[in-house]
Amino acid sequence: MKREPILMTLALFAALSAATAHADLASTIAQVKPAIAIVGTYKATNSPRFALHGTGFVVADAGQTQGNKLVTNAHVLQRPAEADAEATLVVQLRTSDNNWQTRAAKVLEVDGAHDLALLRFEGPAHPAFPVGNSDAVREGQSVAFMGFPIGGALGFSPVTHRATISSIAAAALPTATASQLNPRAIRSLRGNKPFDIFQLDGTAYPGNSGGPLFDPDSGEVLGVVNMVLLKSTRESALSQPSGISYAIPSRFVLALLQRHAGD
Repeated sequence: MKREPILMTLALFAALSAATAHADLASTIAQVKPAIAIVGTYKATNSPRFALHGTGFVVADAGQTQGNKLVTNAHVLQRPAEADAEATLVVQLRTSDNNWQTRAAKVLEVDGAHDLALLRFEGPAHPAFPVGNSDAVREGQSVAFMGFPIGGALGFSPVTHRATISSIAAAALPTATASQLNPRAIRSLRGNKPFDIFQLDGTAYPGNSGGPLFDPDSGEVLGVVNMVLLKSTRESALSQPSGISYAIPSRFVLALLQRHAGD
């Protein structure tokens, strides 16, 4: 066979593979989109009544496809000093007619060491994300993440981004000089056991915090997008988005679910 037909065949194969990959992600988004959620607070006398704090995603007990639990970042639950302390913690879930439904929620557990929180919301069970085992994740692997960037400034429509696992590294503070040490850094160095996190080559924004990092083909959650944990450590010198984001591996989500199975 001549060289030209071989090159044309390879080019056609590459184009078909790329088209299939995009089609797979499109199908996955349609599958998991009902399980994405908004985490915030609500009070009827406030204006606006609802305040968005971050993203979350519905999870279920082992073997179930629907549930009443939701995972987000622990820091998403922290309210600013000027926030109304009497406002109710709520989650907003997408309904079958593509509207948002507000449900009251309560905290089951906060895992501060990994910046995770598990909530339980009122009302009937809702479609849930499957949670996978992040131990098999490799550097260079293609992933996607979904959330509400810039705090919903673009509207309450979930946005999906592609990314690559660019590094798997320990979430530990870099070696600091005496001039860089402060009480917060010292507490982190002494009190937190390092653990591996996923570094991504995609840019996430504060509204993405708590959103799922998932496999583009299966829709399985592989991590939880995080903007604060590493911003205050590895990227402490950066004041603007760097194009580098981080995610907490899903094995810590699985541990939360195991501790609250049946709750």
